[in-house]
Amino acid sequence: MPVQNAALEAMLAKAMTSRANNAPPVEGQRCGLIAIVGKPNVGKSTLLNALVGQKVSITSRKAQTTRHRITGMRTVGPTQFVFVDTPGFQTRHGNALNRSLNKTVLGAVNDVDLIVFVVEAGQFNQADAKVLSLLPAGTPAILLANKFDLIHRRAEIAPWLKEMQERHNFAEFVPMSANSAKDVERLFGICEKYLPEQSWMYGADELTDRSERFMAAEIVREKLFRLTGDELPYTSTVIIDKFEQEGELRRIAATIVVERDGHKGMIIGEKGEKLKRIGTEARHELETLTGGKVFLEIWVKVRSGWADDEARVKTFGYE
Repeated sequence: MPVQNAALEAMLAKAMTSRANNAPPVEGQRCGLIAIVGKPNVGKSTLLNALVGQKVSITSRKAQTTRHRITGMRTVGPTQFVFVDTPGFQTRHGNALNRSLNKTVLGAVNDVDLIVFVVEAGQFNQADAKVLSLLPAGTPAILLANKFDLIHRRAEIAPWLKEMQERHNFAEFVPMSANSAKDVERLFGICEKYLPEQSWMYGADELTDRSERFMAAEIVREKLFRLTGDELPYTSTVIIDKFEQEGELRRIAATIVVERDGHKGMIIGEKGEKLKRIGTEARHELETLTGGKVFLEIWVKVRSGWADDEARVKTFGYE
């Protein structure tokens, strides 16, 4: 056991201090796709936002917050990192919405240069195992142990790390906290050597391939989830009915779609106060994002069974 602990400490020390573990010298431009995958609510969107340096993917405590393939870019020196945040792979419900989300995950992991598999340090359950089973053997994968700062006795993680190495041939083990700027910077150096030498896909100052219209729907949905808590079913969604720009002013009309009348009342709240707060918080964030004034109208409509209707799922913008 002392020998194993010493080996673990050496591995951790190398992982925590090395910027790019024997990385080859960078010659010319590098650019590649990096998929961030993991079970629902494991911190993928928080990690993406930290890597990009700006909010491009919404977050909340509710599982399944991310529903689309979100691309965020960051150019560091001669290397452009194109990160793909994916929905958490769904196993609890087999409706049309979840089938669409799982298809998005499968498409992402089979079309990238590197996979970052996010787990909570020291934890691994059936949901993690399901995502791990999707990883293609031919694509290098990094085991990212998030929330590593919460592990107080590192020796206790040795059996877990050994088990993870037996489960998959990970290229590297990266212990980190997505909230640590130093850890995020270190991750860039680790990922860099897996990206091919080729021209950048985007401009050096671009941060996401998603439009303001898309971000408007996502920000309203984030406020909806954050302000209604666990009472509101995950199937609630947001549709943008109008997005018009007049100089620095943006006029946006959005509809929150729910499956039951009771959910509608929950969102509107007493005397409309809950809906008003959702709108106010979303408007403030959109004004920060766009740098201009925003006029936002939000309505709530009931569409029973929409999440299990293939045609309506596609109509609402899911792949």
